[in-house]
Amino acid sequence: MPDKAPQNPAAVDAPPTVGGGRGAAYVYEAPVRLWHWVNAAAILVLGVTGYLIGTGTPAMPGEASGNFLFGYIRFTHFSAGYVLGVGFLLRIYWALMGNPHAMQIFCVPLWRSCFWREVYDEMRWYAFLAVEPDRRVGHNRLAQLAMFFMFTQTITFMIVTGFALYGQGAGRDSWQYRLFGWVFAIWPNSQDVHTWHHLGLWVVVTFALVHIYAVIREDIMSERSISSMISGQRQFRD
Repeated sequence: MPDKAPQNPAAVDAPPTVGGGRGAAYVYEAPVRLWHWVNAAAILVLGVTGYLIGTGTPAMPGEASGNFLFGYIRFTHFSAGYVLGVGFLLRIYWALMGNPHAMQIFCVPLWRSCFWREVYDEMRWYAFLAVEPDRRVGHNRLAQLAMFFMFTQTITFMIVTGFALYGQGAGRDSWQYRLFGWVFAIWPNSQDVHTWHHLGLWVVVTFALVHIYAVIREDIMSERSISSMISGQRQFRD
């Protein structure tokens, strides 16, 4: 039976496949590729420094006034946080201005029954129960779902809580507190915000590990090139 759900613009549901055999499709534009690598570097820095901030550092020898290790860690964390936040805003802008594939991680057609059928097919593929993978040009349906819930939503949460905590230190007159201070209306105890922010780190780490595994697996199993975030082209080979 055909899907009767309302159709969304092409930005949500990018062209699904390319013709059989050898070929390539231009998927990821230069701004998306640049954001991807800058974002990955920012997340790596934030993850390492955030872990050290949450767990503490070894005691440093000498007078406390002669050591600024923790201060440097915090400064690096805050700087990477600004890079992440500004980059995310620019990525949202490009989702609206770029090609249809740029929107996929922000808008997922959860209302379409065929979407969930394709998610099920991808789950079978990743569970080694299917012989052929989906030859979708952009993100496959399972990746799209994971990107939306485990990455896009989590990064939004981390930016909001991160700037709220930063605003608490910067003072109530700071723009950070004016924009994000409402977080403390939800969690009046700032330690709760720290705890949830730290928990978000592990969600991002889990996503990153699964993401790297899936990319390498796809290159081996379906012969789809992992260089698409360098060249922008998704390769399809016999």
